[in-house]
Amino acid sequence: MKKMIIASTSTLHGGGYLDYLLPTLTEFFKGRRSLLFVPYARPGGISHDEYTQRVRDAFAPLGISVTGLHEYEDAAAAIAKAEAIFTGGGNTFLLVTQLYKNNVMNALADAVKTGTPYLGSSAGSNVTGLTMQTTNDMPIIYPPSFQTLGLIPFNLNPHYLDPDLQSKHMGETRETRIKEFHQFNTIPVLGLREGSWLEVSGDKITLKGDLQARLFRQGKDPEELAAGSDLSGLR
Repeated sequence: MKKMIIASTSTLHGGGYLDYLLPTLTEFFKGRRSLLFVPYARPGGISHDEYTQRVRDAFAPLGISVTGLHEYEDAAAAIAKAEAIFTGGGNTFLLVTQLYKNNVMNALADAVKTGTPYLGSSAGSNVTGLTMQTTNDMPIIYPPSFQTLGLIPFNLNPHYLDPDLQSKHMGETRETRIKEFHQFNTIPVLGLREGSWLEVSGDKITLKGDLQARLFRQGKDPEELAAGSDLSGLR
């Protein structure tokens, strides 16, 4: 049975890494003593070792030890043996490329489908959808495929931003870009605002946090969904 926390972001303004999620994660990872971290999404500015150490520090108060997937020679075997998995944020194009390059896309999907608790934030949340095509990230590298884990039956747009009515910027809004996606694709897209997350338990998908999420479907007006909404039937 799938057990997932799919978060828009790892850090809220003014807070520390994963601080706002720690009460939820304490219960979510209850009984787990180790966690496997996937650091593949960061293109620079921090090494895989440094990124893993950041996660290790965040999970120390929960009594959970952390190792990085990059530390293992057989990444797929490490995923299969993991007690819990966290995929962090960064660039989704890079993350997807590395998951395919290291032959772990299917292994990761299989582990989650068979009950390994999974936490994703930002890029690590993007890859839980059907495809990565609604990411905000720049295409700094070309992945073998846009198809991702398919653990939820729709796509996400983490860090979703509403138009700033005071801004003089005349470029595309997130809503505009998602509507452009729907010119060619029928997959629903959920805009997750900062501080919101999805909680997945088996086939049940629930919107959590204090904010609404914005749902986009091809040929329909966008819809605001209240915290607590059940997204299980969204296709």
